[in-house]
Amino acid sequence: MEFDPSRPIYRQIISGFLKKIIRGDLKRGDKIPSQREYAETARVNPNTVQRAYREMEQQGIVETVRGQGTFVKISDQLLNQCKTEMAQEFVQEYLFEMRELGFDDQEIVKRLVGEINAKGGMISD
Repeated sequence: MEFDPSRPIYRQIISGFLKKIIRGDLKRGDKIPSQREYAETARVNPNTVQRAYREMEQQGIVETVRGQGTFVKISDQLLNQCKTEMAQEFVQEYLFEMRELGFDDQEIVKRLVGEINAKGGMISD
């Protein structure tokens, strides 16, 4: 697993789990790897994984059952909120980068629509 050096690893771990939950790869009640297993697989410090799991638990994304493991717990409301927030972050990042390249909003929209249509989407200009 590769991490972006510009963002804290524990946040990237949380984001990775949220993406899996949003896509449906992980569902409510599914068990996630132990902190030790995840740390070994991802090749990160166990303390970093512990921080990510603790934060996910505080946010209501997972719950740890002593002696059994950590399970996805997220409510539908929180899941929708996380999905919306992540989408907003990605759009804002995309817009920032495109503006950094010198594109105005009209050109950004034109290019985005062009890409969607090239991939089989059906957006009219």
